Amino acid sequence: MVVLAASIVSKSGKVLVSRQYVDMSRIRIEGLLAAFPKLVGMGKQHTYIETDNVRYVYQPIEALFLLLVTTKQSNILEDLDTLRMLSKLVPEYSMSLDEEGIGRAAFELIFAFDEVISLGHKESVTVAQVKQYCEMESHEEKLHKLVMQSKINDTKDVMKRKANEIDKSKIEKTRVDKGGYSSMSSLGSGRLDSSFSDLSISHGPGGGFGSGPAFGMDVEPINTKAKDRSRSSVTAAPKSSGMKLGKSGKNQLMESLKAEGEDIIEDVKPTSQTRAAVAAPTDPFTLTVEEKLNVALRRDGGISSFDMQGTLSLQILNQEDGFVQVQIETGGNPEILFKTHPNINRELFNSESILGLKRPDQPFPTGQGGDGVGLLRWRMQRADESMVPLTINCWPSVSGNETYVSIEYEASSMFDLTNVIISVPLPALRDAPIVKQCDGDWRYDSRNSVVEWSILLIDNSNRSGSMEFVVPPVDSSVFFPISVQFAATTTYSGLKVNGMIPLRGGGGATPRFVQRTQLITQNYQVV
Repeated sequence: MVVLAASIVSKSGKVLVSRQYVDMSRIRIEGLLAAFPKLVGMGKQHTYIETDNVRYVYQPIEALFLLLVTTKQSNILEDLDTLRMLSKLVPEYSMSLDEEGIGRAAFELIFAFDEVISLGHKESVTVAQVKQYCEMESHEEKLHKLVMQSKINDTKDVMKRKANEIDKSKIEKTRVDKGGYSSMSSLGSGRLDSSFSDLSISHGPGGGFGSGPAFGMDVEPINTKAKDRSRSSVTAAPKSSGMKLGKSGKNQLMESLKAEGEDIIEDVKPTSQTRAAVAAPTDPFTLTVEEKLNVALRRDGGISSFDMQGTLSLQILNQEDGFVQVQIETGGNPEILFKTHPNINRELFNSESILGLKRPDQPFPTGQGGDGVGLLRWRMQRADESMVPLTINCWPSVSGNETYVSIEYEASSMFDLTNVIISVPLPALRDAPIVKQCDGDWRYDSRNSVVEWSILLIDNSNRSGSMEFVVPPVDSSVFFPISVQFAATTTYSGLKVNGMIPLRGGGGATPRFVQRTQLITQNYQVV
């Protein structure tokens, strides 16, 4: 039951996409595919054709043929099942079933085919699972968007508060200005002595009755000083604020003050830290090892599901440095299955653990963005509870008119976890829950009705911890599912990059590279 190749060809014999699952020369696969249209034209009404060496199992898709080339000893029923699965995937990734549409979605189709067929054998997957595996959503991107949206919301709230302060200061300034003019108007109403005595007391000598110059000098300082007081009260507001926004918030505040007619002198110079933050990467090679966890733990103990997906990606700074190979070392975990990119030499990887292109005369691409171009993927779907990085126990108990909730965590000694956040859903509450005890910090999100328990670092000093809080009486199912987020620098695969092998330059010194390794959660829950 070995599939030699999965291909999409036109009825004229043009090969659009072909993925080989066994080692064969290009001349042989091109010869097999070139002979297929001639065999179809013999007028037979079957969906398979047998020759002396191979069997063709095919299915028409409009003006194209979806074709499997198999050995004659393969199980034709399983081959037909594989063909049906591939026929469902092709319309999912190609908008139009013609040569142009297949050409645009060629790589997506190859990746989808690899999820269905592994080493020539069919995998037990569905269309939805294949799409999920190929999407490989980025947890970092989601987290970055959430952080940016939170910053935007915080800035809007602060700006509203500053705008209210500016409005209040304008009202105070208007009141002071009106007070000065009312004093002037009272001069003509027969109350000269009291008005001028007020002005003289407020602004020093020279404002006595009968002194002509004093009259002109007293009125102008009232408006000037009132304006200065209101202006100083507005500009001094950021100093008394309890929240510091940094330079972005300060610039927005200055813009709002300018819009109100205030004269602001800006003197903002970029710091060395700012310049360093936006500096371009200087390392010739950056390799990123990332593993994502999708785990569902049962509330009464045990694992409901476990799925770890890992990737190794390469980012190259300069195009001329792309003629290299990557020497790696795996941890030897038998539960982990590795899969190379279609352009990577699989034989070289299996024999010497070296990742290199099938065509050494071509360089690795640069400018891929993000973490670069993917070289290797791996997966692990079986694990016992002792291998889970973090287990959570939640014990709600009702006592009278209150519900006492005790939560405990236990961390595996295999990993040191950072930025741990345990989110426990709560019933709709008017006030925050009463926290009796907490190892770490906690925060109540009233908008989502969630209490977040955060631990900055879990290592050998705090492999276990607990939190206890009290809420009104509710059913225990309200506190589930519990979501967990964390990161670690240790991975299940233990994959390590030993060095870069240059293919040009006469075998000089080993190129300098940087390896980044992280284990993160994608969907980690207690259900």
